Amino acid sequence: MNPNLHHLFAIAQKPVRSIIGLMSGTSLDGLDVALCHFRGSGTTTQVQVAQFTTVPYTEEVKTEIRRVFAKSEIDFEHLCLLNPWIGLLHADMVLACLREWQLSPTEVDCIASHGQTVFHAPQRQHGHPSFPNATLQIGDGDHVAVRSGILTISDFRQKHIAAGGEGAPLAAYGDYLLLSKAGEDRILLNMGGIANFTYLPGSLDTSKVFATDVGTGNTLLDAFTRHFFPEKSFDANGDLAAQGHVHEALLADLLANPFFAADFPKTTGPELFSMAYVAAAQQRTQTTDLSPFDLLATLTQFSAEGIIQAIERCAPTLPAANLAIYASGGGTYNTVLMNTLRKRLPRFAFGTTADLGIHPDAKEAVLFATLANECLVGNPAAQPSQPGSPAVSMGKISFAQ
Repeated sequence: MNPNLHHLFAIAQKPVRSIIGLMSGTSLDGLDVALCHFRGSGTTTQVQVAQFTTVPYTEEVKTEIRRVFAKSEIDFEHLCLLNPWIGLLHADMVLACLREWQLSPTEVDCIASHGQTVFHAPQRQHGHPSFPNATLQIGDGDHVAVRSGILTISDFRQKHIAAGGEGAPLAAYGDYLLLSKAGEDRILLNMGGIANFTYLPGSLDTSKVFATDVGTGNTLLDAFTRHFFPEKSFDANGDLAAQGHVHEALLADLLANPFFAADFPKTTGPELFSMAYVAAAQQRTQTTDLSPFDLLATLTQFSAEGIIQAIERCAPTLPAANLAIYASGGGTYNTVLMNTLRKRLPRFAFGTTADLGIHPDAKEAVLFATLANECLVGNPAAQPSQPGSPAVSMGKISFAQ
């Protein structure tokens, strides 16, 4: 047997697998690194998050990624160069974390690398009927594996698309396996650059589990905060938005996009909800002279409305009691956003995934570690499956040698 396959087989047989989950989101803050210890798979999965940190990106790294991020026209050579460069960067960040945690690479069974999304193009968004759903994450898994010396599983979203999905959101799989609870109907709301949620029925019926994007999370808030206040990378606590007032006509125009009326599940990204999208809405509503504070207040309400409308659309099919929303992602720290959600969704008890044992910032990295564990030892039949959300084993394996 090829030694690499023997090593893979040995990892799959271990009672406990140590997997490092990596996530770099659309906010481009940095790389989330979660060291997880897994027992079992499927509905018997148990995870302990042993270490977690976010390694911030330098301004140089952010600038290089933004040259290709969510743009329809780019320097193709630069994209080609970024693919291995990001992979090597992420591997070096993992090795630095291991040194800080006083661990050797040999103590880690595999890395689950999401990579960096640079373009997301579901068919309903790109509008070319002869082409399928598509998405692109860079940060080549072979480079991560060889540089770190650790077997790497990466490029998770492609199998989801190949099997009929849109490549996102993938949260339903990990959320169901790790965070379902009999007797409590849960919504796992993630507010990163884009907001999405997973519905987990207290009945544990996999046919009723689903996940969907619902609109913007922080992507527009971060972009306009950087634009108006270059010394800030995001609106901490929503303090800037709290100084402004929502412009209702602009808000209505922003919400008029067909995305919001489309059926679930659906995905989107900053390719659609961009600064240009907002500028066009401002032109139509003659609000180009809004103060930065009023614009940020309106955009915060825009994020909230996308979430609220999606949850309210689902509400008639949900039970009348035992409903809880557990939030994660950077949006959990935006007081204005969270207070709006609590006020408009009084039927739900609110918490964060910290209440379920997973730090809100770590949840996405833990998700991809979970998908890697399923790739190694899981059975797709144990996962939720619906049209647009296929039950498949995701991830491509890169050996370190």
